[in-house]
Amino acid sequence: MNQPKNAVVLLSGGLDSATVLAIAQEQGYRCHTLGVAYGQRHSAELAAAERIAQKYHVSSHRVIHVDLGQIGGSALTDHSLAVPESLAAGIPITYVPARNTLFLSLALGLAEVLGAADIFIGVNAVDYSGYPDCRPEFVAAFERLAQLATRVGVEGGVMQIHTPLLTLSKAEIIGRGLQLGVDYAETVSCYQADVDGRACGRCDSCRLRQQGFENAGVIDPTRYIG
Repeated sequence: MNQPKNAVVLLSGGLDSATVLAIAQEQGYRCHTLGVAYGQRHSAELAAAERIAQKYHVSSHRVIHVDLGQIGGSALTDHSLAVPESLAAGIPITYVPARNTLFLSLALGLAEVLGAADIFIGVNAVDYSGYPDCRPEFVAAFERLAQLATRVGVEGGVMQIHTPLLTLSKAEIIGRGLQLGVDYAETVSCYQADVDGRACGRCDSCRLRQQGFENAGVIDPTRYIG
């Protein structure tokens, strides 16, 4: 029998990444999950990622520490900037410069060490906050980079970046995850969750999540503050 292939799954602990992990496992991959402590406002999402990784019995789970707070420029890494609770034009202040470029680069390094040619990431270009590194053009460009920058690519193999949620609405993502048995009560998506992982219910991420459950016609299992 053919052995399952290794895959690296970027796992933040949020709704999207938990769904991606379930999809990767459904497709038969042996999953190695990777979280990144990048100086974000809270560690609740990393704790959620740990729980999810354990529940799904992944082959390995790692957390890499990189302090993007030293760069700043985002309300998620710079505590002097307030997390917005109303919509604004343009790219929001919650955008973390180069975050997905960094995440995919770390995943790419791990994939090479594991002998994996597949990386899964939960970027979405439909119901999202307008971040430039969630667009299909970015993913395609990074995949081309991966072919040039890796042993796999040089030796004629193909390094693939899987984005199964890229063109789905939040409601469609939730529906897909529920089909696969994802327990969304265990996930943390809020930009300013408390130490127990309870969501504020007001930030952009919370609004997108709330609207997704409403549009999917299912009860929102998120634990909110207050």
